[in-house]
Amino acid sequence: MSPLTIITRDAATGPVLEIGGDLDYATTPELRTALDALTLVGGQLLILDLGRLEFCDSSGITTLLVARNLAIEHGAAIALAAVPDRTLRVLRIVGLDRVFALHPDATAAIQARAKAC
Repeated sequence: MSPLTIITRDAATGPVLEIGGDLDYATTPELRTALDALTLVGGQLLILDLGRLEFCDSSGITTLLVARNLAIEHGAAIALAAVPDRTLRVLRIVGLDRVFALHPDATAAIQARAKAC
């Protein structure tokens, strides 16, 4: 079991949360706390960079949806970056690959958003 790590940084398009370790029932409250601490503004892009994520259970998937709902409430968009293969497989099985914008890394998500604006 790997402890959850969350690093928050700002990008030109909005906040980026770099999430590593295990995102499961025991650790999702940490991500929810980090999400609640964000200041999102309409038109921004919230990026969840999952490149260092080692494990994600159904509670973790639910928390990704919580992040999406938070972004929508504030008039922002959300993107997932560097989604590990196992997590991506689950997202595809449940159809969430059509709900989230998926990018190979945070830089690609930032660039895609910049081009769209």
